[in-house]
Amino acid sequence: MGRHLLWALGGLVLGAILHLVVILLVPVVSEQRMWATVARAQPFNTMTKLERPKIGAPNPFALDPGMVYASCRLNIARAPGALAGNLPGGFWSVALYEPGGRVIYSTTSRISDNKELVLGIFNSSQTRLLAEQRIDIEEGQLVVEAPGDDVLAVIRVFPEFADLAERRAEQILDLECGNSFAGTDHFEASRNAVN
Repeated sequence: MGRHLLWALGGLVLGAILHLVVILLVPVVSEQRMWATVARAQPFNTMTKLERPKIGAPNPFALDPGMVYASCRLNIARAPGALAGNLPGGFWSVALYEPGGRVIYSTTSRISDNKELVLGIFNSSQTRLLAEQRIDIEEGQLVVEAPGDDVLAVIRVFPEFADLAERRAEQILDLECGNSFAGTDHFEASRNAVN
């Protein structure tokens, strides 16, 4: 009796460990991550509208059908990236992804009372130059250090009414996304001086 109970308990523990390992590995081996699907097909420095999922249709990213989405892929190897512009007065959020699919920074309208978004994205060497005050940035600019040179920004906005969805999509597509902000020329001059 005791031996059977011990075998059953051992089987349960081994089964629990196996299930836990499988659950933890699913995100790592998944081919339907935001980065793997969206960023690879997207040109750099261009705001691109992500189609809203239809109710009942496949939704691999688990996007909320009530939200409007856009994304922008940045390469910050040669110059810091920037995401800037006016966002609608309702709820919005911005998330920055690294190539592994991990979110490295996120902010929402609930954190920032300002409708104007001014976000600078820097790699580690650019952050060092920023700390040395060799890169000028705008006052009030949010500064984010990315672990690498490739970043995907995903912006989502909640339209207060269904009729506002297209207008909100146009507003987020009007955001500036790229390597052009006030500090870029200064960064290039500083970089050349260091090299």
